[in-house]
Amino acid sequence: MEIDIFTLFPQAFAWFETQRHVANLIARGHRLGYVNYRDHTPLTAGQVDDTPFGGGAGMVLRVDVVESSLRARYGVDPVDLRSERRVLALTAGGRLLDDELVDELAGEPALTILSGRYEGFDERVLEHFAGDRVSIGRYVLAGGELAAMVLCDAVLRKLPGALGDERSVVEESFSKALRGAPEYPHYTRPAEYRGWRVPDVLLSGHHERVAQWRQAQSRSRERAGPLP
Repeated sequence: MEIDIFTLFPQAFAWFETQRHVANLIARGHRLGYVNYRDHTPLTAGQVDDTPFGGGAGMVLRVDVVESSLRARYGVDPVDLRSERRVLALTAGGRLLDDELVDELAGEPALTILSGRYEGFDERVLEHFAGDRVSIGRYVLAGGELAAMVLCDAVLRKLPGALGDERSVVEESFSKALRGAPEYPHYTRPAEYRGWRVPDVLLSGHHERVAQWRQAQSRSRERAGPLP
């Protein structure tokens, strides 16, 4: 997979690339690339944003700056780029990132991620350059870099070779194997600690009963909803 991230702070991703599953994939030939909007702005002094029409606080990333950056990377009109690769704009009002969307994106050969800053993008970026608008939650961050890492982490760990055990991504929270429910509880040694004992079924060695217990626990967590 090839992922390009457009950002004002490409240096923020240095730590992300050191994570084991990310490093594993880079070693296997997958690629993470970064484009700094300031490197391609048509404006002077590295300007990338401007005040919003109609007034109000904050600054807005300009549409001409985003277009110039996309053209510099791909050599095509950004309007046409969406037919060649998946272009995602990170914005608080976008489609919520969930396991279904992550699976969808993990099947793509190439992704372009537009990371915003300040008050976000000029709306024309979202309307004409982005094929998808994605949000990692109903809250606002200072910039899209952390959101880009969350999206990339969720997608990359789905790819073969990322994790030590490929089964790790099969039966986990919100996966198809669990029918979209939260994952069941996990326990490890010691079997008893301060009087808190691991459920007997997990110590039984009976794989079918263990599987049934885990499915029941998963469904129970789904019915109960999020913990307070």
